[in-house]
Amino acid sequence: QKVKDSMRVLLPVLLNKSHDSYDKIRAILLYIFSTNGTTQENLDKLIQNVQIESDSDMIRNWKYLGVPVISSFVPQQHKYTRRDRSKEETFQLSRWTPVIKDVMEDAIENKLDSKDWPYCSRYPPTWNGSGAV
Repeated sequence: QKVKDSMRVLLPVLLNKSHDSYDKIRAILLYIFSTNGTTQENLDKLIQNVQIESDSDMIRNWKYLGVPVISSFVPQQHKYTRRDRSKEETFQLSRWTPVIKDVMEDAIENKLDSKDWPYCSRYPPTWNGSGAV
């Protein structure tokens, strides 16, 4: 099962006095791996609350192995603009149109941005509009 709130599961382990500091470091690293990094502020709070300031380099040095310990991820909204489908005929059970329909229609019409969709090829120069490419 996927853990919904990993911090709620992690805190009792970190605050338990019977666990070794290396086990707490392992738990923090598992948390960082599962969330693809954490913020600097959150990492500092974890290290201070668990009182492993002297061993904090064990966590921070994972960045040299390519692990995103500190993430600068800012949740982005969908960059893909949706088509207006308010005038289309809908079925009784239809509630929404999936984004993939818009993407596929734009791919067929050759309207996809090459920066956002680098692996979608353009039509060859000799294509006359008939037949499959």
